[in-house]
Amino acid sequence: MDKRKLYYMLHSGKNSNMKYYLRSYLREYTPKIFSRMQLGSILSRLDSRPDKEEICSRADYYCKLTANSDFDRQAWSAKAVSLENQPMTGQKTYYFDAMEIARYFSPDLRWILDPGDKPYVAPQPAIVKNRPITPDNANSVILNLDKNRHFLFVDDKKAWRDKRNVAIFRGDLGPRKQNRDLFMHRWVDHPMVDAASTNRSEEHPEWQKGKLTIGEHLDYKFIMSLEGNDVASNLKWVMSSNSIAVTPRLTQETWFMEGTLKPNYHYIEVKDDFSDLEERLNYYIEHPDEAEAIIRHAHDYVARFQDKEREKLISLLVLKKYFEATNGRYLDYDLITEQNKTYSIADPLLRIWLRSNLV
Repeated sequence: MDKRKLYYMLHSGKNSNMKYYLRSYLREYTPKIFSRMQLGSILSRLDSRPDKEEICSRADYYCKLTANSDFDRQAWSAKAVSLENQPMTGQKTYYFDAMEIARYFSPDLRWILDPGDKPYVAPQPAIVKNRPITPDNANSVILNLDKNRHFLFVDDKKAWRDKRNVAIFRGDLGPRKQNRDLFMHRWVDHPMVDAASTNRSEEHPEWQKGKLTIGEHLDYKFIMSLEGNDVASNLKWVMSSNSIAVTPRLTQETWFMEGTLKPNYHYIEVKDDFSDLEERLNYYIEHPDEAEAIIRHAHDYVARFQDKEREKLISLLVLKKYFEATNGRYLDYDLITEQNKTYSIADPLLRIWLRSNLV
């Protein structure tokens, strides 16, 4: 291994996969009954939260389904599986992230977990990582999946005015990423753009360079955040930095609610063909106050996603809505409620606990 690859491995700035998988496997082998015992108590906290309105609004954004939603229930039922029979997905992070929230619900509830990059609307109500930003995307219900890769924020100490007057791009190219190919063809040799691919292009092998760490990206005023198979995975950490994300109008959204981002307020928008890139960069170089306003707005937006307790509550509400719309319920048929906690009495272990604590 060359020194550059070793340096990148040690200093990439990305979340640790080892820690993620360790936590995920430990959670997987912890009895789910203990999570289900807490569901009623956690949901009951909503009414006392000062941010209740935002929590409910976000849950409704991710899950637009209601009990009256019109979808082919027979087709959905033919594909849906129960939580207890959900197999491990090919990309394990989707399974682990989905089951982190699903473990709070009755194991006989059924769903469709659709892992991977989904640039289209699900044909039947399904749990997904991403969906198109369109009015008719209700069947695609968003959870925060593959979050170890996508949900990453940085603490950038370098002021925007002290950074280079250049836009940086590093990313994969490929048949599903024609926008990136177009960007490279147009700007690869421009003095205001440092652009390179991180994989080999058969047509232009000279475009390939080694990966840069997140810290190295932060030396630039502008960071290209270009959608690939779905969303641009760097958008979250760029918006948490003191650099500015630059991209054409967004077409896909995830838990980050990209569909609510405002062009030239949270990020710099350029034309789909990138023809105005130089003009847009020069404008903000010449108007630094406006550039720094975008950075402040981006930081305020990112802050919405950094309260772990709130994120968990929203996730639970999303699945609650999904199960109510598809299963007609979100709890076991046989319930017992005591002291604001709702428990299932279907499990033998819980019957023992109930006998010793409620009797």
